[in-house]
Amino acid sequence: MIKRTLFILIISFPSLLVYAQETYYNQAYSHIENMLSGKVELNFKDAVLFTEYAYYDGKLDTQLINEEYETLCRLINGLSKSELITYTGEDKDIITKHAAIFKVLTDTILIPVDSMLIYEHKPLIYDFEDPLGQSDWTKMFVSKLLETGKGNCHSLPYLYKILAEELNIPCHLAFAPNHIYIKLFSEKSGWYNTELTSATFPIDAWIIASGYVTVDAIRNGLYMDTLSNKQAVANCLVDLAQGYQHKNGKENSEFVIKCCNTVLQYHPANANALLTKAEAQKFYIHSLMKEKNLKKAEALFTDSSIKEMYSEMESAYIQLYKSGYRQMPEEMYIQWIDLLKKDPNKYMNHRLKGLK
Repeated sequence: MIKRTLFILIISFPSLLVYAQETYYNQAYSHIENMLSGKVELNFKDAVLFTEYAYYDGKLDTQLINEEYETLCRLINGLSKSELITYTGEDKDIITKHAAIFKVLTDTILIPVDSMLIYEHKPLIYDFEDPLGQSDWTKMFVSKLLETGKGNCHSLPYLYKILAEELNIPCHLAFAPNHIYIKLFSEKSGWYNTELTSATFPIDAWIIASGYVTVDAIRNGLYMDTLSNKQAVANCLVDLAQGYQHKNGKENSEFVIKCCNTVLQYHPANANALLTKAEAQKFYIHSLMKEKNLKKAEALFTDSSIKEMYSEMESAYIQLYKSGYRQMPEEMYIQWIDLLKKDPNKYMNHRLKGLK
């Protein structure tokens, strides 16, 4: 009876529904910010969960998700005890676990249950439909990946990092245009890339082949650099801000800007945070101009806060350009992702054949 009454109240008063949604988002922000400030232990899995939990208004089966993680970890641990790879470095245990994560996520595995029954674990696959979540933001979610077996360059590397942390082995996210991938280190091979959208280990030349990675972008840490655990958790606030916009529209720029400011405090070179903040500021200023029927933003500068916001927005766009950032169209992104399938030998890291 209580639940039904609450449902009727929410339907009758839409503002209550908006308030409830914003409460989930503010709770998610606070918890992630507490991680970053050291009040709560850093935990990437929890940070990801909070962003998705907020989007679903708290209606997310977290117990089921954690059970999925546990199942995958058991499978990975079982595989890592087998002769999975031929690697003899002192960090063999770590690299073997990484190889097991890779195999579980990208390959079919047959598991004998008894003498008559074999369980088939199927690989996760890349979802080419709406790969950037423009129509359906939940396409970016790890929970959606676990539910459907389909993911993208956001959910797949996020799941990999979550599993690596559950297994207590190092794992780093890295950025490329519109893209996230995994960077790992082995004593014998040095740093190497793991690409889950195509189940390969591409060399850096593939990242550069996108055509949107400039020398300046690499030098300034926008792309191809490893994210620390704190920076990876901070990036979840960009996800939170963008999810908020997809769910509630762009009218409330204050929350989005707050999220991005916190990200930039811990990761000043986060291009997505810089761009998301600048776009939110631009939308807000344009909305004010439309509301007041003004043709120039300067007419709003009698309000010092608007003048400061405009200056910040301009500075962000200039910083992005000088840092080497270039906008990559979605069609170009899909063509770039497809390069590894069309010509895998050209971009394959042949030193890592034993890891697959």
